[in-house]
Amino acid sequence: MDALEELRLLKDQVGDVSRVCNAVATGDLTQKITVPVQGDLMVQLKKVINTMVDNLGHFATEVTRVSRDVGTEGKLGAQAHVEDVEGTWRELTDEVNTLAANLTTQVRGIAAVTSAVAKGDLSKQIDV
Repeated sequence: MDALEELRLLKDQVGDVSRVCNAVATGDLTQKITVPVQGDLMVQLKKVINTMVDNLGHFATEVTRVSRDVGTEGKLGAQAHVEDVEGTWRELTDEVNTLAANLTTQVRGIAAVTSAVAKGDLSKQIDV
């Protein structure tokens, strides 16, 4: 492969990386690096970016599901399950789960007090 062909290949590879990164930056998690890559660094970069897109997509799907289940459909106890995430993504997953658990606890507490009041028991309280 001559220098001009190598330059074209590098341009195509970097262009695809840029396309995917721009897509992620605008919230499109459906794009992946698809061009054939050469060289250890480009192979690793392709793998890392495609894995990142997969992880972000899974995270977004789970957060959306839990939000819909608990917040819209009233399915108490829903939790996000995101495998193989670390750092900020693990913290966000944990916070979403804490939020969902707190909401579940509060709604169940309200239901218990409401039920008690309906039976004439005014001694129950909601613990927050």
